[in-house]
Amino acid sequence: MSCCCCSCVDTGSVGVIQKFGEYQGVQEPGCSCICWPITTVDPVSLAVRQQECRSDCKTKDNVTVTVVTACQYRVQKDMIKVAHFDIADPFSQIAAEVDSVLRSSMPTMTLDESYEAKEKMVNEILASVRDAMGKYGYDIINVLITDIRPERSVMDAMNEINASRRQREAAFERGEAEKLLKIKASEADAEAKRLAGVGMANMRAAMAQGFQDSMKFMKDSGMSEKEAMHMMIMTQYLDTLKEFAGSHGSIVVPHGPSAVGDLQGQIRDGFLQAASQQKMSGGIFG
Repeated sequence: MSCCCCSCVDTGSVGVIQKFGEYQGVQEPGCSCICWPITTVDPVSLAVRQQECRSDCKTKDNVTVTVVTACQYRVQKDMIKVAHFDIADPFSQIAAEVDSVLRSSMPTMTLDESYEAKEKMVNEILASVRDAMGKYGYDIINVLITDIRPERSVMDAMNEINASRRQREAAFERGEAEKLLKIKASEADAEAKRLAGVGMANMRAAMAQGFQDSMKFMKDSGMSEKEAMHMMIMTQYLDTLKEFAGSHGSIVVPHGPSAVGDLQGQIRDGFLQAASQQKMSGGIFG
């Protein structure tokens, strides 16, 4: 900023002093007296600035992408003369260097690989831009790849592929869960049947023991085996009728008292037939 014979330079900047267009030196921040228009002062900011670059590239799998890069840089104070006079458009120079690196790197990678190689590309860009701009008095502080953006149709296709992959994974997990549930249900059913069998065996053993104790008690009381058997059959018969009477919807066909005797005869004949078959089997194979 030049005004009459006073020149003011803001904090964070320096002034490039020229006399008749010839470089004279640097003015520090503050106010100075100059002989205007013979002497002029051009302010140059030393603050860190950021430039966004957009590069259109093609990947190894022929996908066109736009790579958005952010370059952070500033002017080196000790090279202020070179930075001010030797390069007319530093922004275009930085963008050209970024484009050059990306357009040589991206064709060697597929789209998926480019997302994973961001750090590698950042290091290549940083080294190239620092080397190119350092001789012009610009210090490249950092480079960031903020976005790798394919065409809209490619993005839609990628989203569909990812959605299909997620659906397959979800279907697989659901199938595994259903499989596990069926296995556990089968194991539970098998265990229930095993326990039911154990319970049935214990019940029959208890019934047999009860019959044996009842027979022994009745024989000890002076009853014959025939009378004891008849009484037990009669007791079981009455218990069965009692169970039928307690359940709704059961139909009992009436019969005479002789049916109990017929039942007793059938049971006795069954025992005799079983004993006879056992004896014959022992005679043949014994």
